[in-house]
Amino acid sequence: MSERQPARRVSAQFPDLADRVALVSGASRGIGAGIADFLGRQGMKLALTARSAESGQAVADRLHAAGVQALWITADLSTPEGSRTAFEAAMSRFGRVHLLVNNAARLKSVPFLDLDESEYCASLEANVRMVYGLSYLVARHMAEAGGGCIIHISSVGGLRSHRGKAGYDASKGALDALTRSMAVDLAPYGIRVNAVAPGATLNRDPAPPHYARWVEQSKAGIPLGRLATPEDIAAAVAFIASDAGAYITGQVIYVDGGLTAQLTPPGIFI
Repeated sequence: MSERQPARRVSAQFPDLADRVALVSGASRGIGAGIADFLGRQGMKLALTARSAESGQAVADRLHAAGVQALWITADLSTPEGSRTAFEAAMSRFGRVHLLVNNAARLKSVPFLDLDESEYCASLEANVRMVYGLSYLVARHMAEAGGGCIIHISSVGGLRSHRGKAGYDASKGALDALTRSMAVDLAPYGIRVNAVAPGATLNRDPAPPHYARWVEQSKAGIPLGRLATPEDIAAAVAFIASDAGAYITGQVIYVDGGLTAQLTPPGIFI
């Protein structure tokens, strides 16, 4: 990462998060691992889950070494059984979930003319199911426990279309709508529901071929002149989850360096 863009460390602290329990999905790498690191620095207890056992356990081990209570749970959240496995393991270890971060998603997608039944199920439907399954279980627990916070990791693709990613963008648009519906339905139970929508984010390690070229091209179209780091996304999650965000619910917060604020990228005039 250092050769492509200087790493950033956000120094913000949210002391009220200490000793609360967060369940984070898709936490084996990238944005999910960055969220786990940041929440761990706030003193939270972490239940982390994804399908990748080896890389996920490595994240948990790194957090353990830093003094964070972290439980790794290998589960496929696109199935009801996987969601229940993750939820029950978190409850068995910690007895409470104060914060759910739904980060797990299938990034691969295809143009609409190639979005046949199998691709539809693997992208649009599976991405929404990953969020629904865990949210349903955790929200019922939070309602009984007196409240909590749920944060979905959406995408700028829920607002503006990527070319060739019909299923993925549709799933993120559905997720944004689900965020608002959940927020309204769950507010009487003291549960806040929001989404954080990243733009282009440095989250590939090791980097695939031509990644550096993609980074430079992307930077040129972003008003702030750089890509996000996983820590930028994590800081927004922590703020919303903390008492500082206590009056924020039903919102999609774009953490994109101004990408979606502009009509066109620099140099193009319509």
